[in-house]
Amino acid sequence: MRQLLFLSCFILAALPARAEESAPKTTAKLAVELNGAETQDNSCTLTFVITNGLGQDIDQAVYETVLFDQDGKVNRLTLFDFGALPQDRPRVRQFAVPNTTCEGLGRILFNGGKTCAGGTLTTSDCETGLMPTSRTKIEVLG
Repeated sequence: MRQLLFLSCFILAALPARAEESAPKTTAKLAVELNGAETQDNSCTLTFVITNGLGQDIDQAVYETVLFDQDGKVNRLTLFDFGALPQDRPRVRQFAVPNTTCEGLGRILFNGGKTCAGGTLTTSDCETGLMPTSRTKIEVLG
């Protein structure tokens, strides 16, 4: 009976470790949320909230972005420089897009990484880890 009790305790003690081992691993990501869009003085001010979950600080992150109008036509290509992004700490960045109203924009595409500097990070890390979302009517893709 003691052996059976010992064996049961041993099996139960091993279960949590096995459950953790079989749990899916989360991938590193750079969450970029379009949090707001406001037209002011014939410019569209885009507000982004960025959280760096790539595992190390980013000294500079620059993305080539494409802005599309409501009809799906390319409005312009531009670079958004998100600057320094500390690990696991949200940051807010704003970009004013001149001669454009926010109501005229339909979609923003993060076309590719231009710069991803910091530690051992590469531009590829910032591209594959990009997780764009939007809280506005403007769709954001990556």
